[in-house]
Amino acid sequence: MDPIIFAGSANLPMAAAVAEHLGLTLGSRALARFPDSEFRVELNESVRGRDVYLIEPSSPPVEERLFVLMMLADACRRAGAARLTAVIPYLGYARQDRRANGRDPVGARLVADLLRAAAIERVVAVDLHTAALEGVFAMPLEHLSAVPMLAEAAAAAGVPANSVVVTPDLGAVKLAQRCARLLKMPLAIVSKMRVSGEEVEARGVVGDVRGRPTLVIDDMITTGATIAAAINALRAAGADSEVTVAATHGLFVGPARARLSAFGVRRFIVTDSVTRPPDLGLPLEVVSVAPLLAEAIKRLHTDRSLSELITHA
Repeated sequence: MDPIIFAGSANLPMAAAVAEHLGLTLGSRALARFPDSEFRVELNESVRGRDVYLIEPSSPPVEERLFVLMMLADACRRAGAARLTAVIPYLGYARQDRRANGRDPVGARLVADLLRAAAIERVVAVDLHTAALEGVFAMPLEHLSAVPMLAEAAAAAGVPANSVVVTPDLGAVKLAQRCARLLKMPLAIVSKMRVSGEEVEARGVVGDVRGRPTLVIDDMITTGATIAAAINALRAAGADSEVTVAATHGLFVGPARARLSAFGVRRFIVTDSVTRPPDLGLPLEVVSVAPLLAEAIKRLHTDRSLSELITHA
């Protein structure tokens, strides 16, 4: 029997594309709000004995997306689903994987516990902020990588062969290393310190970038502070002015547009893991994660290996 796929409200076009790649249509569900703002979720078709996949990136507003996902999961569980997998291409709270000062929560662990409480048996995510996040999940976490498609898009976009792949912080080193290997380019690392949620300070560049174009790659672009600090550090280190930026998750929230438009970046390459603000006014290329997610669902449904798709730390 074919799997059944339901989508929340965060990214219906991407979810529909995943279903299309599998030769399916999205499962029918009703999602609305009661007058007091509570969510109302109802499945319009049977899931009894079925292998169910719920697609819902936890993009802003994060708490709303997560709660919709859990409501859908609970509805499926109570309706008799045989297996329940949450496909969360972008996982909110992934950066809160440890306590920073001893008096703050571990948000990622709390999210993992909530998903488990909703009877979700497996999670599929793409390019988490850190591969170590798997340690906070009690259920299996399939950590996929969009790096190969970002590298392919960068090559097709004409990134110069003498470019240097740059990671804008130490947390994205593994991701950048994979990209550099695929493109057969050297790697450089920007050392940064986060001052606040919207302010980042770059400390310097490790690696030779003088006179060379750069491909800056990260797992996400939120306010653009990390990318901006990296570009400033690269230019201070004598890098060529031609910069391409690639990231799996392009949220572009808050001051991102104004901040990044000032740098003359040749191209931003992101996936469709999350929806973006309209009319960004940036030179943007979007590649779809739908084929990657569809292949993962197909392999999970037929109990086949995902080793070619997952991130190896």
